Amino acid sequence: MASISIKGLTKSFNAGDDAPAAVANLDLDIKDNQFVTLLGPSGCGKTTTLRMIAGYILPDAGTIHVDGRLVSAPGNVVPPDQRGMGMVFQNYAVWPHKTVYQNVVFGLKLRKMPAARLKAKMEETLALVNLTGLEQRYPNELSGGQQQRVALARSLVVEPEILLLDEPLSNLDAKLRENMRVELKRLQRRTGITFVYVTHDQAEALALSDHIAVMHGGRLQQYGTPQDVYARPANRVVADFMGLVNLVPAKVAGPGTLEAAGGLKLQVALPDGIKTGDSVEVSIRPENIRLNAAGNGAPATVSERTFLGNITEYYASLDSGPTLRVQTHPAQVFAVGDKVAVEIDATQCSVFRSSAP
Repeated sequence: MASISIKGLTKSFNAGDDAPAAVANLDLDIKDNQFVTLLGPSGCGKTTTLRMIAGYILPDAGTIHVDGRLVSAPGNVVPPDQRGMGMVFQNYAVWPHKTVYQNVVFGLKLRKMPAARLKAKMEETLALVNLTGLEQRYPNELSGGQQQRVALARSLVVEPEILLLDEPLSNLDAKLRENMRVELKRLQRRTGITFVYVTHDQAEALALSDHIAVMHGGRLQQYGTPQDVYARPANRVVADFMGLVNLVPAKVAGPGTLEAAGGLKLQVALPDGIKTGDSVEVSIRPENIRLNAAGNGAPATVSERTFLGNITEYYASLDSGPTLRVQTHPAQVFAVGDKVAVEIDATQCSVFRSSAP
């Protein structure tokens, strides 16, 4: 289908040299037939980036190429309808006065496709998104998930090379959102279209993506596979944003040795430039901590316990040290007030230079 190459992309909506840019000097290469997610909190620049890819926003600096063709540069933007892209919005944007059939074939009619071909293409696309038999229904007769499928079908029916999706599942309830994730990933695999997806939901990004671009403050923080950005975060910002994490202050006591309050000691691989005596922060995922009734780990006391079905979550307060969030198998049961030993899989930890002054 199509690849996207973004170089030095910058956009600011505020006047003045000191005003922070919505997107600052973004470099990103998206390969053909990939599901790539732009992930980050509100205001990080992900939707602005998506809209520059779509051609709705003119960049202040930088370029966007699609399969080697320049589509965006300052003062030189190919119109959205000439980019070979489809876009699905957060609010569905389906016409309430048109049937499913009329919504889906709208783009084909603009292209003056012959009636027989138009009908066949419409039926093929509705089958792709599991809407066969609903052609004559109006949007108010559909569920939220079905309306989102109509929006998808309307974008897919014109055979775009790239599909842009701006938080398309955020208005759905949790169970339906989960089901739609599976359908979206299957859809991308079947069609081979390059998907660029915007969300602030880490679980959604991890479940859907081939690659994730984590953004913060208008800048790209890390670009990699879901496994990379979760297990090997590039910096503290990524570690803190990607799921639950304990960020524990520590000192480098020796080569590869960290010591923290509460008797917590870890043998870890240290990043370049960090030496003995330096203050650091170590990120520890809750699932990489084990609690034992007796053991050689750091002594702690269970201060909170929450049963969540497939896991049990504990807060374990280290003696004279920090409180750690821990997730265990529900068969392992401790009560609030129990004394435990805390053991940490140091191979799954990441170390960052301390952000404290």
